[in-house]
Amino acid sequence: MKNSLLITLVGLGLCLLSTSCKSEFERIRTSGDPETILEKAHAYYEAEEYLKAQTLYELIVSSYRGRPEAEMISYNYAYTYYNLGRYILAAYYFDNFAKTYGASQYQEEAEFMHAYSNYKLSPIYRLDQTYTLKAIEALEEFANQHPTSERVSECNQLIDEMRQKLELKDYEAANLYYDLQQYQSAIRSYENLLIEFPDTKRAEEIRFRVIESAFLLAENSFVERQEERYSDMVKRAEAFSSRYRGGDYIIEVQEMLGDAQKRLKQLQDVRYQK
Repeated sequence: MKNSLLITLVGLGLCLLSTSCKSEFERIRTSGDPETILEKAHAYYEAEEYLKAQTLYELIVSSYRGRPEAEMISYNYAYTYYNLGRYILAAYYFDNFAKTYGASQYQEEAEFMHAYSNYKLSPIYRLDQTYTLKAIEALEEFANQHPTSERVSECNQLIDEMRQKLELKDYEAANLYYDLQQYQSAIRSYENLLIEFPDTKRAEEIRFRVIESAFLLAENSFVERQEERYSDMVKRAEAFSSRYRGGDYIIEVQEMLGDAQKRLKQLQDVRYQK
């Protein structure tokens, strides 16, 4: 009997303790007093309790619509999503704030954070790069609209970082075509890579890959197509040799060029005899 009573009292004590811990937030949340809720929402926000702040902001956003307080509510509300790592919604609410409060002192910050939230969503290069493209577009738009902003330098750095990711993705895709011996697709992909990323540091290697793919394509083609394809490879190899006289791949290119010229001469001799 005593043990049962003791257990009951301990349970009641724990229950009361738990209730007291939750009572302040619950009391504010259910108070129905917009001013009290707003004050406490700001307090939770400053204390970095973003989920509680977000919950309270949601309760009063309609009560303050059209009033001066609405601007800070909307701004902080967007940041609660960002600080909770919910970047899709953060991007949406920052964009919404920037469009709604065009004259706000926080408008520029909100536009940048809209772009930066998309940057945070940019995945590793192997995955779909939709958010990477969105982030690049938003960062470029920010830089164009705010050319004197101190954020422009950071925007350019982030854009360069993400373009390198896109380049790596395309480079690996081209390499995959090469590994699968789909040499025509490899050539097309490598050439598109040079067009899309003209400042790439891999330019010499990519042009070498094009020549190598062209050589292997000719070598593995039906005889009827070999003369045309060896001729194309020879032109590419000669252009490469002029551009990269002391390059890392010049010896390999010269060897392939010599083999291609010999094979081309054989094909031309056979055609002449016929």
